[in-house]
Amino acid sequence: MQDLKPIRVFLEVSRLQSFAAASKTLGMTPASVTRVIARLEQDLGHQLLVRTTRKVALTSVGATVAARYQPVVESFDRIQRDLEREMQPHRGRLSINAPMSFGLRMLPSLLESFKLAYPNIDLTVMLTDTLVDVVAEECDLAIRLSEPPRDKSTIWRKICEVPRCAIAAPVFLERAGRPETPDTLTPDMCLSYGSGQEPEAWRFQKGGIKRTILTGPGLHSNNGDFLYAMARSGAGITVLPEFIVADGLRSGEVERVLPDWILPSLWLSLYYPPYEALPPLVATFTDFFEAFLDDRDGFDFSGV
Repeated sequence: MQDLKPIRVFLEVSRLQSFAAASKTLGMTPASVTRVIARLEQDLGHQLLVRTTRKVALTSVGATVAARYQPVVESFDRIQRDLEREMQPHRGRLSINAPMSFGLRMLPSLLESFKLAYPNIDLTVMLTDTLVDVVAEECDLAIRLSEPPRDKSTIWRKICEVPRCAIAAPVFLERAGRPETPDTLTPDMCLSYGSGQEPEAWRFQKGGIKRTILTGPGLHSNNGDFLYAMARSGAGITVLPEFIVADGLRSGEVERVLPDWILPSLWLSLYYPPYEALPPLVATFTDFFEAFLDDRDGFDFSGV
C-alpha cells in the first residue's frame, strides 16, 4: 500500500540504524531513502532521525512515531496475509508446526508431493516437540501426536490413531530380566517421554485388566528419537509410537516389552487457531494431508 511506504522506510532505517543498510534491504538507492525520510519529517513537522558519526539515532519524537506505527504496520500486514489466503486458496504462504520425529519421517515426502500439486503455496515448517501456542506463534496449523486433546481454545481435527509399544534392547532385558506383567516394572527401568518434569503414565491393558505405571526421574526427554537411541543402547525401557521403533524391531536391535499388553494409541491430529471457518489455504493443506495419509503408500503408522 503506497501510503505506508514512508512509514515502512522509516521503520527499516530505525531498525538498522543506517540509511545505507536500509536502502539495501528495501531495494532502494540511499538517496531515495533520504528523500522519503525528509518528506515524512516535513509532513509530520518533526525531525525523526539524527545522524551521528557512527549510526542513525531516533529523536524522542522519532521513538514515539516508531513505537506507535510498528504495531499498526504489523497488523496491516497480518490482515493482508489473511485476505490473500481467503481469496487465493492455491497461492500464498502457509506456516506449519510439527513434532520432530514425525516431521523428519513424514513431511519430506508429503511436502514434496504438496509442492508439486500447489507450486504457488510457499511453506514455513517448524519442527518442535513442544505443544506450541498456534495463536501466539502466528501458526496457520500444527500437526500433533498426542493423547486425546483437552484444550478447548483451539480447533482439533483427528486424522487417525497411531499405535505405541514398550521396547528395550535385548542386552538390557537380559541384564534386568524380561517383565512378565506391568507390575514388575520399576521406575528406574523406565525412560520417560514428556516436555515437563512430571512422570509419564504408562497405561497397560490386557483384556479387562488395567495397570498404570509411573516412570521414574532417571531420564526424561521430549524427543522420541533420543529416547529410542537411549533404549537401543541398553539404557532402559521406553514407550514410543511404532513408526519410530519399526526398523529396530525388524532388525532385532530392540524388542517388544510386555507384547501381550496393549497401550492406548496416540491421536494424529491437525489443530488450528480458533477460526470461525478454515481459511481456504489451510483447508487446501488439510484436504491434501488427509488424502495423502489415506494412500497407504504414503506412511505406515503401524510400523511392523
